[in-house]
Amino acid sequence: MVENSRKTAFLFPGQGSQYTGMGKDFYEHFKEAREVFNQANEILGFDLAALCFNGKQEELNKTSVCQPAILVTSIAILEVLKKNSSNRINTCSAVAGLSLGEYTAHVSAGSIAFKYAIKLVYKRGVFMQEACDAKPGGMVSIIGLEDEKVEQICTEMQPLGIVCTANYNSPGQVVISGEKTILEKASNLAKERGAKMVVPLKVDGAFHSFLMNPASTKLSKELEATPISKSTIPVVANIHAKYVTEPDEIKTSLARQLNSPVRWHQSVCMLIRDGFNQFYEIGPGKSLSGLMKRIDSNQKIRNIDTVEAFKSLIKSN
Repeated sequence: MVENSRKTAFLFPGQGSQYTGMGKDFYEHFKEAREVFNQANEILGFDLAALCFNGKQEELNKTSVCQPAILVTSIAILEVLKKNSSNRINTCSAVAGLSLGEYTAHVSAGSIAFKYAIKLVYKRGVFMQEACDAKPGGMVSIIGLEDEKVEQICTEMQPLGIVCTANYNSPGQVVISGEKTILEKASNLAKERGAKMVVPLKVDGAFHSFLMNPASTKLSKELEATPISKSTIPVVANIHAKYVTEPDEIKTSLARQLNSPVRWHQSVCMLIRDGFNQFYEIGPGKSLSGLMKRIDSNQKIRNIDTVEAFKSLIKSN
């Protein structure tokens, strides 16, 4: 592939990618990363860096902690990438993020300032936790069934209670969300209809379902009060797998995202159709790189979540 034919997109991970120690090596090696973490600590009023680097995994897994932690770690890595790599790497033409990662994408695209995004995702996590505590739920990954079959199962279960599709991750991998008793029935039905695997997720709520309606309402008010600008490059919105750039559509898409399905598979396919052929997953973990392999194994994607991976990237370019 010649250099001029490259069309780059940055991808940012969501909740579930957190791990103790994330971002620590960047903090120790790059002042850009230290500045990001230190600013976050000051804004939040607690030591987020300490939780990321040395905290207990159970503490880091709390929704109100891991959401700002993942955003801050991702932005710290992005700042290092921007300041210490060639234009060939860090010139991207679109960004996307999985659920929480959509906020990181907006920071990178200039539509939401970092200081506002930290406050937003912290409150988002608090609102989601409140909704989880008020009406407990869960999420289950259905592997090996077509999207339409999973949607049909949810439709059949709905007279019994709340259950819906929550994440379209990749071909043959759809996450459903809802009340735990209904999820169990839906899981059994999925197995009967040929699902290869049914995996309950380690989350404490029914994210991206109607049980998040109270959180969505509260978040809408916060978004209305948050300064949001026109993005410098298009951001792919989870709710419909289309680009958003204008402030009003950004606010609407982020509010609706909490109780709507995340269309990640469709978002990545749209980017590929639009000619994107070089992807960088920026942030903790390698979940998006794994999904890319299942969506289109021919695509070039590089994960950057450690200094070692970053240095390897710089050498190869």
